[in-house]
Amino acid sequence: MDALWQQFDQLGTEMIVTKAGRLRMFPIFQVQITGMYPAAEYVLLMDFVPVDDKRYRYAFHSSSWLVAGRADVVAPSRMHFHPDSPACGAQWMKQTVSFDSLKLTNNLMDDNGHMILNSMHRYQPRFHVVYVDPAPNSYLNAHRNFCSFSFPETRFMAVTAYQNHRITQLKIASNPFAKGFRTADGQDRLVPGMQ
Repeated sequence: MDALWQQFDQLGTEMIVTKAGRLRMFPIFQVQITGMYPAAEYVLLMDFVPVDDKRYRYAFHSSSWLVAGRADVVAPSRMHFHPDSPACGAQWMKQTVSFDSLKLTNNLMDDNGHMILNSMHRYQPRFHVVYVDPAPNSYLNAHRNFCSFSFPETRFMAVTAYQNHRITQLKIASNPFAKGFRTADGQDRLVPGMQ
């Protein structure tokens, strides 16, 4: 989904966060993996880190994000494990790996395992590959048993409602789950909280 991520990035990607954490990320974070040992086991996971120490607000008159002050206290850090983890390298490499079950929330007390983010803050998703070392003293090599990847085009602003109308339009046009919001007269309609 690189081309779609690039389109969103050019507009300033926004992702809806809700207290209930009922919405999934769109675009979906997907990767194609190569170079794994086919018989070895790996765990795939993601986390989200703040891009900076700022809180933002959207200026509608200029259609741009402005710094509104210092960031809120960082939300509790969590990792999202891909539900197929652990799996052998051959399994991971045979198809695109999709994190389509990942959900975002702004509820600091969330007990559903959703990723907790502060609204009006910018985040960078990070993708991690962890080699499951079968050696009894694997902890000695722990620093060599993982790789982390960040893709700048996947940065986004966490919001409780879309601020940029162009993001709203692109989400409706690109998201197959938003087809109910496309009408026969060509007008796109978005229900608050729909992603």
